[in-house]
Amino acid sequence: MSKQSITRSGLRALSLILLSVPLAAAPVPEDEQIDTVLRRTTLIVSDVENSLRFYRDALGFTVIYDNMIRTPRDAASDADAERSSRLVFVRANDDYIGIIGLLEYVKPRKPVRAPEPVAFSTGSAVLLFTTTEPARFERALQVPGVEVVGLPEDTMYPGYDGAKPIRVRTSTVRDPDGFLVELNQFLDN
Repeated sequence: MSKQSITRSGLRALSLILLSVPLAAAPVPEDEQIDTVLRRTTLIVSDVENSLRFYRDALGFTVIYDNMIRTPRDAASDADAERSSRLVFVRANDDYIGIIGLLEYVKPRKPVRAPEPVAFSTGSAVLLFTTTEPARFERALQVPGVEVVGLPEDTMYPGYDGAKPIRVRTSTVRDPDGFLVELNQFLDN
């Protein structure tokens, strides 16, 4: 087994263990909450419409914000603006936390970076989603630019805090802009 596959297996195991915490946990009591909340992750994308095909249409997210942002702010159109971008927020189940922002620079266009050559390498970010709908993976594959990193695979992981083992079906893709997305389906819940 290569060092890369060991690291990938370790990262996957850690992500699943951390992901299992919410299954056994309740919201953090108010007296234990900190003053910092992770509300949104914004992804810089080359084509918001194609990203919406992935996050909204394939994964089932809901659009909660969609606006053009122009500079100067009183510019009536992209032609009148020095800079413009389209910002879309999508949510899964909460309008306040866990939002994904999709930001496309319209004017001027930004260069597209190449994704890291090896998935799950140091410095990579992985968006991990839990789903109860097995067809999400197949729908994701229909979006132009989506690349399979790992086909659906059933795996058993140790339970959180000594609980029974966790059976999970895991699949991994790169979204249309190369961001790693892991889709997990708990098999015993």
